[in-house]
Amino acid sequence: MRVLITGGYGFIGAWIARDLLARGDHVFAYDLKEDPRRLRLILPEAEVKKVTFVPGDVTDLPTLSKAVADHGITHVIHLAGLQVPTCRADPMLGAKVNVLGTLAVFEAVKAAGGQVKRLVYASSAAVFGGPDKYPAGPLADDVLLVPSTHYGVFKICNEGNARIYFQDAGISSVGLRPWTVYGVGRDLGMTSEPTKAIKAVLLGRPYHISFGGWTDFQYVDDVAKAFVLCLKRPYTGAKSYNLRGAVVTLADFHKALCAVLPDAAHLVTLGTTQIAIAHDLSDAGIERDLGPMPKTPLEAGIRETVRIFAQLRDEGRLDTADLDAPKPPPVVVADEP
Repeated sequence: MRVLITGGYGFIGAWIARDLLARGDHVFAYDLKEDPRRLRLILPEAEVKKVTFVPGDVTDLPTLSKAVADHGITHVIHLAGLQVPTCRADPMLGAKVNVLGTLAVFEAVKAAGGQVKRLVYASSAAVFGGPDKYPAGPLADDVLLVPSTHYGVFKICNEGNARIYFQDAGISSVGLRPWTVYGVGRDLGMTSEPTKAIKAVLLGRPYHISFGGWTDFQYVDDVAKAFVLCLKRPYTGAKSYNLRGAVVTLADFHKALCAVLPDAAHLVTLGTTQIAIAHDLSDAGIERDLGPMPKTPLEAGIRETVRIFAQLRDEGRLDTADLDAPKPPPVVVADEP
């Protein structure tokens, strides 16, 4: 496969690139600027150099279409977008990037004719309202969506537009709805705090996770592999699917972290605010339509994250800028897919 990843230098994009390179695929990172620092956290330099940088703005349809044509792109993963705080502060900018940018991706795929075989894009669990909006039990993909943010509304718009592109142009696509994704390279957004807590404990530093309650912890390599599996498995249609990892409380996360790094018992503290997004989401739909998806147990994912962070520390490459930066004001919704 020749895969174009919009937002390819982001957290999830780096792990997708790692998985694709391991398969022998060709990877093209479409992004505003060349910034392979997250790739370097999880790949040797020789592998990093195999990722081709393609400069461009996701809202720039001519540049995007040219990239697809010039590089013979056969598959597209669309990750580029602005997160909750930006969409809240500037809804028009949020809509431009998240909605018009996604439309540009679909238009570029449409213009390429049959050259592009599959499009997989990042939606978000933020399409759901808070847990109080739903009955108890795992929620299917197609329940009533009542997001509490512009970001969530924009993601619903993208899911709807994907359906219309299939209806009108026959473009099959898969939307994936990640929740709290953790792992090496997660350095932005409120739900990055569990990952930052892992790094802090490894360095012997205290850390306060500002939210509490329930969430769905998804190890980043599982999420990356889900995107890749959705690129290559047989599929016709245009649905959006929940992903599911370890649905637990933050107290459960703390307990698992303590099992791996006992110092977490006195270094990590937790908030009490429940993020206003339903956490008990069923992944029966994606497993029915696209097959089983990987699920790393929480403690195993934490242990692997610690292993990579420790290796980076020992090599003098463990960046602490995300720990040193002031925290943004607390919010009650997840601000990254």
